[in-house]
Amino acid sequence: MRRLGTSWPSKFGAVPIETPQDLRDHVALAIQVELSTVPPYLYAMYSIEDHGSEAAMLLRSIVVEEMLHAALASNLLLAIGGTPDFTSTAYMPAYPADLPHHRPPLRIDLAPCSLEQIESVFMRIEQPETRGAPAQPDEFETLGQFYHALELGLEAVSRNYELFANPQREAQMSDPTFYQPVAFDAEDSGGLVGIEDLDSALEAIEIIVHQGEGMSDDKWADPDHQELTHYYKLLQIHDGQSPLGPVRDLPTNPRTGDYPPPVREVAELFNAVYRSLYLVMDRLFAAESNKRLAVGVLYILMADVMSQLATFLVKQTIGDGRYAAPTFEIFEFRSDDPLDEMIAMSASVANDFPELSTVHEVLRGLGFVI
Repeated sequence: MRRLGTSWPSKFGAVPIETPQDLRDHVALAIQVELSTVPPYLYAMYSIEDHGSEAAMLLRSIVVEEMLHAALASNLLLAIGGTPDFTSTAYMPAYPADLPHHRPPLRIDLAPCSLEQIESVFMRIEQPETRGAPAQPDEFETLGQFYHALELGLEAVSRNYELFANPQREAQMSDPTFYQPVAFDAEDSGGLVGIEDLDSALEAIEIIVHQGEGMSDDKWADPDHQELTHYYKLLQIHDGQSPLGPVRDLPTNPRTGDYPPPVREVAELFNAVYRSLYLVMDRLFAAESNKRLAVGVLYILMADVMSQLATFLVKQTIGDGRYAAPTFEIFEFRSDDPLDEMIAMSASVANDFPELSTVHEVLRGLGFVI
């Protein structure tokens, strides 16, 4: 198994990860970092007029793997005695936002896709770690340096503590059938891993790093060279091998309050569904949950509801030649039954826009307590 490095850094005055709580705090940060990239990547994908283009599908493939990485980090947190809390909004940044703990600061906007955005933001997020670069547990220039620090921390803490005494396997999302690669992803690049010891923990980190930024000039995420790392997928769009094509003029960092009332209701429903994803994930990573049902609901909400609402929004004009878009604002449910609340919201939306009646029917048919 490849090791990311062997030494602690001197830059930024970084402190090694030395206790189980240090480690749990940093793994929770990993979940936050992975999920913070999903909305900007989705927003950029939604802005591309041809959602079936190679450029859009490459962005989609990155989003799917970011969700996988968040799941692997959640498994790791459980394995070392922690619990991911998706009922809080700690993993849901408000945009614009800085990528957590990145130095120098890297601002992330919800913005329509452009070559400049891909180069100056997305490719910096996925910047490969230089071989031999120092580990950085708290202020890092590349995500590889951060995961390098996690790997060293796991090795150090496991020598001094019974780190995996209770890995909570029953709470982890580890059934390999729960994750299926999409276009431009390869099965051999890695999937879900149940974590119960140091070796399986290091395997999970290796998957995250290889699929994401990779190492130095290693541009492949899998041994058979069928899948590019995230950085090189983005480079393929940037260099025109997968042309971006026409992009809709979406607002940067939009707010639902800026939309006309009927469109605003659709954007608010999108935000409610986006918030419900986290509530479903909280159920998913609970020991007593029906994981297969929860995973199915998660996929339905993303593929059949959020996608349809986003596709509708980006076709709605809001003046000055611009179009609406999802805002990814934090939605606070007013009742103890989020699903019932979303069903009521979708009924109102369907009344204004009959073409969205299928969203209402999908939500009515979920049969899941969120």
